[in-house]
Amino acid sequence: IAVANGTAALSVAIAALHLPPGSEVIVPTLSIISCVEALIRNQLKPVLVDSDPLTWNMVPDDVAAKISPRTVAIMIVHLYGLPADLDPILSLAKQHDLKVIEDAAEMLGQTYRGKPCGSFGDVSTFSFYPNKLVTTGEGGMVVTDSDELADSSRKFRNLCFEPPRRFVHQELGWNFRLTSLQAALGVAQLEHLASSVERKREIGARYEAGLADLSAFERPPVRTAYAENIYWVYGLVLSAAVPFDAERAMKMLLENGVGTRPFFWPMHEQPVFMRSGLFSGEHHPIAERLARRGFYLPSGLGLTNDQIDTVISVCRRLFS
Repeated sequence: IAVANGTAALSVAIAALHLPPGSEVIVPTLSIISCVEALIRNQLKPVLVDSDPLTWNMVPDDVAAKISPRTVAIMIVHLYGLPADLDPILSLAKQHDLKVIEDAAEMLGQTYRGKPCGSFGDVSTFSFYPNKLVTTGEGGMVVTDSDELADSSRKFRNLCFEPPRRFVHQELGWNFRLTSLQAALGVAQLEHLASSVERKREIGARYEAGLADLSAFERPPVRTAYAENIYWVYGLVLSAAVPFDAERAMKMLLENGVGTRPFFWPMHEQPVFMRSGLFSGEHHPIAERLARRGFYLPSGLGLTNDQIDTVISVCRRLFS
């Protein structure tokens, strides 16, 4: 079900599940704000978990610890290049009869144990924002194996028009339709997905080879037991020996002609949520460290090898 953007996809997917208002959904604190925003706008309570220090994804043991009688769903958010470790999370969901919402916005073309990311949730979502492997400028998609959830998603993306009379509404939806022009652009790009994934991995491998001996950085794993890194972006985390944070490192790189982007900021430290007391007193140390010491290097598909080598050269000069 194609929609206007990735945030819209999350809102539609959650609404389609018709989860009881006020119930709890477990979600990683280190994610884009769209994930928690979509839960709150659907009158659900987000319950946060910390990050794995190596893959940067949600920790299954933390998920298990946060399940309560009020929990109705788990939102899995795959980050930056490696998927979350799904088997233990899906096992927990099955054991406790919980719905699974899978945010695969950054994982188009990635797999978990050989099966495509975005195929594991009761509902899963993708984004076609300009920095994704397939882009429609703005755009997103909800995918599901359930005819009922698909019909519900189509309804919510289209102002909840439904039979028997078009302009009589039983529920409130959104105008989240994707245009035909955008869809045509996305379909054409989809034909090149395999080569785009291959190029992302080439970019990651080139950075890995050029930066491997620098102790200033913690680098993303090349692979785990369940996936090979797709390097949607090539992220770095400053090691404990570096006496300054990512903000300073990014400024140094920019002054030397290299643009960067910061990691996501944890949901429990977002000013908009702190003002409302939503996550008062919460502390997630791994996510907090990643947010303060993590950033990613230029990672777009249009990068040339010479440009990548220039970035490596600047990093080596500044951080050796």
